[in-house]
Amino acid sequence: MQNAPVIEISGLNKWFGDQHVLKGIDLNVLPSDVVVIIGSSGSGKSTLLRCVNYLESYDEGEINVSGQTVTGDDKFINALRTKVGMVFQHFNLFPHMSVLGNVMEGPTQVRKMKKKKAADLAEYYLEKVGMEEFLDAYPQNLSGGQKQRVAIARSLAMEPEVMLFDEPTSALDPELVGEVLGVMRKLAEDGMTMMVVTHEMGFAREVADSVAFMDEGVILEQGTPQRIFDEPQMPRTQEFLGQIL
Repeated sequence: MQNAPVIEISGLNKWFGDQHVLKGIDLNVLPSDVVVIIGSSGSGKSTLLRCVNYLESYDEGEINVSGQTVTGDDKFINALRTKVGMVFQHFNLFPHMSVLGNVMEGPTQVRKMKKKKAADLAEYYLEKVGMEEFLDAYPQNLSGGQKQRVAIARSLAMEPEVMLFDEPTSALDPELVGEVLGVMRKLAEDGMTMMVVTHEMGFAREVADSVAFMDEGVILEQGTPQRIFDEPQMPRTQEFLGQIL
């Protein structure tokens, strides 16, 4: 079962009221793969990502993570979120906690880890994202890029099987984008399984194993970065890439 998908999405449908936002989505993510989802705003990319760890419920179809069906059962959701890390557009750090405290919070509160072990783990992951010099700093004293790197370390400290990134650089000043993408690139090199929603096409082309183009709630096409960027088949994909590349 080495190559069984970590994430299996089949026939996924989601409505917000009478708005059909996800329309029969099928998508698999294999171990150590980086799947990048691109498309214009409002195409359903973030909603799809949020359904994977049940931040949004879904109406039809099925999502499996590591062979288990994602459901709304509270106990299951808590277990799911220890396996599936998520990094958001906005960093959601606790302002009253230091960098170290923010990263320790999940391991101590959710995984019931002793503080010394949690601190060691937090320091390890903060070093991984290049933030080891800021252990005692508070979020208000950090740049946007630094906050996002702490947010990534916080997710990694839960030692998840897969990481979801929902436009992690879109709230950053342009000169800070590179430091966050650099951390994500390193995670990919280390074999982390990742689903990434992003407008950073250079990152998608360079790091993704597979790129999925979404439009109006549908995955219009999916393939290697080379095929999607250099030989898009669908007129809508061609139009989208023509506008942004």
